[in-house]
Amino acid sequence: MAESYDVIIIGSGPGGYVAAIRASQLGLKTAIVEREHMGGICLNWGCIPTKALLRSAEVLDHANHFKDFGLVLEGTVKPDAKAVVGRSRAVSARLNAGVGFLMKKNKIDIIWGEAKITKPGEIVVGKSSKPVVEPQHPLPKNVKGEGTYNAKHIIIATGARPRALPGIEPDGKLIWTYFEALKPDALPKSLIVMGSGAIGIEFASFYRSMGVDVTVVEVMPTIMPVEDAEITAIARKQLEKRGLKIFTSAKVTKVEKGAGSITAHVETSDGKVQQITADRMISAVGVQGNIENLGLEALGIKTDRGCVVADGYGKTNVAGIYAIGDVAGPPMLAHKAEHEGVVCVEKIAGLPHVHPTDKGKVPGCTYCNPQVASVGLTEAKAKEQGRDIRVGRFSFAANGKAIALGEDQGMVKVIFDKKTGELLGAHMVGAEVTELIQGFVVAMNLETTEEELMHTIFPHPTVSETMKEAVLDAYGRVLNA
Repeated sequence: MAESYDVIIIGSGPGGYVAAIRASQLGLKTAIVEREHMGGICLNWGCIPTKALLRSAEVLDHANHFKDFGLVLEGTVKPDAKAVVGRSRAVSARLNAGVGFLMKKNKIDIIWGEAKITKPGEIVVGKSSKPVVEPQHPLPKNVKGEGTYNAKHIIIATGARPRALPGIEPDGKLIWTYFEALKPDALPKSLIVMGSGAIGIEFASFYRSMGVDVTVVEVMPTIMPVEDAEITAIARKQLEKRGLKIFTSAKVTKVEKGAGSITAHVETSDGKVQQITADRMISAVGVQGNIENLGLEALGIKTDRGCVVADGYGKTNVAGIYAIGDVAGPPMLAHKAEHEGVVCVEKIAGLPHVHPTDKGKVPGCTYCNPQVASVGLTEAKAKEQGRDIRVGRFSFAANGKAIALGEDQGMVKVIFDKKTGELLGAHMVGAEVTELIQGFVVAMNLETTEEELMHTIFPHPTVSETMKEAVLDAYGRVLNA
């Protein structure tokens, strides 16, 4: 007989493994199916290893400006690509092993292989087509294998993969995805990055810090198109000051491959075509959900643009089947996946007062140099909705802590509803704004008004004071500018 569970989760990324832990905490017999790496893309090929690379880049940037801090450095500081990548992979491996430990600690069964939903309440697990190949990521011990398993509730948390453009498909050699970009054998001398979303711009920033000649090509009028245009304009200026070449309102129409280089034909908005040659190209034109080979079509599960359609509780149109995380559509962010996993499981368990996920309050963070972070509506989106708004701004150049840190290039921007005082959006660019944004996320979730924010005492001297000053500015009360 097939083994039975209350919940089976397909995929062990941030959404999947967090959902499994919460299900176990609530007394549900739980199993998780994985075909490749515990921790999914985030821990192994995304969020975590990229931040390890960017930390190396940050340290190198500081070292190259030691004189600005009154320091004397004897000798030269230069990147060792093998060591930088090695550190990143070691960080990933540590967290990969940690997920396995959490499964054991919470008495969650691991089923190794590829799952297909044969009917509501039943999955068949076959042999994985993507066996683990890295020695840093060994298979967990005592895992279950191929076979048929039953569950009252099945959660799809299979994540997403890089999207490819026809005729410009990644080949792993000259055209990279983030997989190859994370672990190059050697640093290229020159690089083209196609796409300036979070993935593209983070790699562009990293490789530029490593001394690589980087060109970014973006089809939209601004880089990081989902962010507030005023914020991205400041980021672009700083990135270009660091030596990045950026083309916006431009697209790669075709590529020509050489023996050890690639030439991109870049068409700009005026119809002119420029040929750019580089050692390598990164394709960062978005991601698409992993919905194939799950049996969704036969079950009649609705999909849209490569993702599973699910409501705020993760429910699909088929009873007993749910979807969370990247496979359930944008924003495709690890923290959104985690939250959706918890909400989905708590709803399954019948907990009272479970709130559906509000995608309008999911923060976004881009860890380039300078960092960009946001939550809620941009100024343009607020105006599109016909909102009567107040906008406040405060520059890092007027903040004592930022000046002392040598990080005075940045800004905080806030958007309020003029009638109600509701915080509609917050946008930041500058040092460590990915840490600061959570203050505004909490404020939005607590439905904090401008009056309450203005009466909140911020510690001095901190960069966080820019947040309060931006609020004050929206109401004509700014103190330090």
